[in-house]
Amino acid sequence: MNLQQTIMTFAQSLPAEIKEKNGIYELSMTIAERKAFLSKQKLTYQAKFRIDDANQVVKFTELLKEGSVGVQAGSGFQVESYNTFNKGGQREQTIEQQSDLFGKKYSYTFDLKAVRGKVEEFARQAGYDFQYQITEKGL
Repeated sequence: MNLQQTIMTFAQSLPAEIKEKNGIYELSMTIAERKAFLSKQKLTYQAKFRIDDANQVVKFTELLKEGSVGVQAGSGFQVESYNTFNKGGQREQTIEQQSDLFGKKYSYTFDLKAVRGKVEEFARQAGYDFQYQITEKGL
């Protein structure tokens, strides 16, 4: 089994959705939900990685995304999605810093280091380097 197949098999063992586009794999799963009056918020873990066979390196990034759907007073039905990174990239946080921020709002037991740790382990076992990145710019 090659590195890609090993990681895909691991991702399928999680309650996660995995997609591939232009050589970048995206794994995402909802890790917490909150319900308020006529609205629902959810916290999603998202990991993206690229396997560079030529240079034998796996480039990996992850983040937490918060989204909400529901009725806002006076504005009708609304869907909203946002994350802790702004488009200019000025605010960059590690997954642990994001977890501290969202941990005040949500209750979850998901081990944020688990996915990263397994992908790194699989990469190293296959003889690849593992590069963790805060943003997905270098993927």
